[in-house]
Amino acid sequence: MPPGRARESSRAAPPAAFALAAALLGAWELYVELSGVEAEVLPAPHAIATELWSSANVLWHNFAVTAEEVVLGLGLALACGFALAVAVHLSPLLRRAVYPLAVGSQAVPIPLIGVLLVFWWGFGIFPKLVIVALICFFPVLVTTVDGLAAVDPEQPKLLRTLDASRWQAFRLSELPAALPAALSGARIALAVGVIGAFIAETTTPTSGAYPGLGREIIAEINSLNGARAYAGTVVLFAFAIACFYVLTLAERRLAPWSIQTQGETL
Repeated sequence: MPPGRARESSRAAPPAAFALAAALLGAWELYVELSGVEAEVLPAPHAIATELWSSANVLWHNFAVTAEEVVLGLGLALACGFALAVAVHLSPLLRRAVYPLAVGSQAVPIPLIGVLLVFWWGFGIFPKLVIVALICFFPVLVTTVDGLAAVDPEQPKLLRTLDASRWQAFRLSELPAALPAALSGARIALAVGVIGAFIAETTTPTSGAYPGLGREIIAEINSLNGARAYAGTVVLFAFAIACFYVLTLAERRLAPWSIQTQGETL
């Protein structure tokens, strides 16, 4: 996309997004009003907005716990996924051994391992971080490995002919080329990481009341308080969007060349 058109597209994106959101909310409000659906099943947007205001303290208290789980769990996934991707890239034998296990790990039922994680590490936050990391690390691993594999093989060879060590060739050639792919994997991981925190909170055993938006939403659903359950979901929705764009800004700083090649589509 030409730079001029990219800038025009980026300026037009926020108004278009707000217009679409307003249209969807209006259709939602109209549907609830005309269909007669029970508020416990589908509350109207104005009822959710009221609950967001009146229950702000409760939602914020629970959100702080969930946000901590997402941020720390995603950080753990990034560190483990990136380190494993580098190891897999440098060792074809390790790649053949690790990839099937990494794919299979995504099919393991979370409640099954949740009990085991609590047995190992207790009822605190760490088992939940592990679950979030398990859910998030696979896209980081795959995109980083693909990014490393896509590097022009002549670049490392050229550096080696200039007496660069294997580590120097990796740091100067392969690592910068793979960074955009790794950050794209991080954005994908974040999208599933927020729901991963919800899953971790609602499937991991606890010894008592444990705060978090996941447990709050389930408690409100069981209490037939649909408006507050949806309000908690709105908070998760907004948090995921905010984190996505924070990562996009980080990519602009760390790998500005990737933004230029993609155009202003993020």
